[in-house]
Amino acid sequence: MSDWTTDSNECLSISLVRSAEDEKALTDDESYEDFHPAFTYPIFGEEEKIYGYKDLSIDLKFASGSLKQYLSVKWSDKLKSADTVDDVDGTIREFLAEGIEVNEDAFRVRVEEDATSFKPSGEMIYSYTRSASKGKGKSSVVEQHNPEDEDTVVYEVYHNTWKVPGFKEYHRKMQIFILLYIEAGSYINEEEDGWEFVVLYEKRKRRNAPHITTYHFVGYSSLYNFYYFPEKVRLRLSQFVILGPYQRNGHGSELYKAIYQYVLSQPRIGELTVEDPAEAFEDLRDKNDLKMLLSTKQFMEEGFGQNSYSHGGGRVGKVGKALSGSSRGKMGPPVEKGWAEKWRLKLKIAGRQFQRLVEMLIQMHLDPMDARGLRAYRLQVKERLYRFNFEVLAQLEKEERLEKLEETFKSVREDYNRILKLIH
Repeated sequence: MSDWTTDSNECLSISLVRSAEDEKALTDDESYEDFHPAFTYPIFGEEEKIYGYKDLSIDLKFASGSLKQYLSVKWSDKLKSADTVDDVDGTIREFLAEGIEVNEDAFRVRVEEDATSFKPSGEMIYSYTRSASKGKGKSSVVEQHNPEDEDTVVYEVYHNTWKVPGFKEYHRKMQIFILLYIEAGSYINEEEDGWEFVVLYEKRKRRNAPHITTYHFVGYSSLYNFYYFPEKVRLRLSQFVILGPYQRNGHGSELYKAIYQYVLSQPRIGELTVEDPAEAFEDLRDKNDLKMLLSTKQFMEEGFGQNSYSHGGGRVGKVGKALSGSSRGKMGPPVEKGWAEKWRLKLKIAGRQFQRLVEMLIQMHLDPMDARGLRAYRLQVKERLYRFNFEVLAQLEKEERLEKLEETFKSVREDYNRILKLIH
């Protein structure tokens, strides 16, 4: 039976196809074709296995900007019994947009046409640059490059809603990446009006015609509006995906920063929340939120006194060391709750997330010789943990409850140290 069984993750090959001229602009270490998904179980079932074929290959190509789709399913042999053989082509088509191309030559013609005609829809809300000569390395993330230089690659983020002409059709082509890269990801309901989207593109100049720029899809995030008392909205980040070839290169952080800056710029939005974040995204969120707070001069100086502000958003002092010359500010510990809530509302950060960030910053500044401060910090964190886990802890005997709180507190401190080391 295993001879006729294929791993659906391995046999599905994804490509973001560029025009011939656009390929010439790529560096040697850039490859956007023939990569594999992280998951296929939403399409082919929990086991991620396809039965009934030998040497099965599923070739799913996208025009890199317009996301026009091409699908090819091939095999060297197929079982004769139609009852037991999986319908690969029919199954995957259920999740793709209408108008899939099956002729590769016709698809290539469309790629060439779309390369120069495709432009992102919506409003550009954020951009950043990279140096193409440095490839996709992280070292170039924080540097600013002249957009006019031939060696500079510009990345742009566009905000969209269902009301933007053509976006609903475009979304139908890009939503497949939610299933392929987000665990437990699923399609959203187009009939719900509360959705907003931010889409990230690479904007690339052609080598032989630098006046021509083309756009290439990198990833996107979907956000949903909820009522926020008394007359604003709470924007909940629901889905967040960066495509495989672009991952682990800082693009996720840039997309998150684009979302956060957009939230701050909109008076109608009172708060940004995140729906059931995966561990990797939680780290990305924590790292970027901490950098933002560390670079907010008034917040840091009110919280920890003078000399506590980091211009670059990097680490101030060493983890677990008090800042030399700093006086005790509003952060205490314990933190002054009214002051913290004022800043939380101003920065539009969700309650639990802001409390965690405050705890991390206090831990960063704690003097290991300050017994009173250490005790106050421990009580502050435990109070939050008790409130958050109240239903479970309330069922325990007092001694067991105290032990569980202390155990959780130590685990939280260890995790905070791990997160604080991500900041550089």
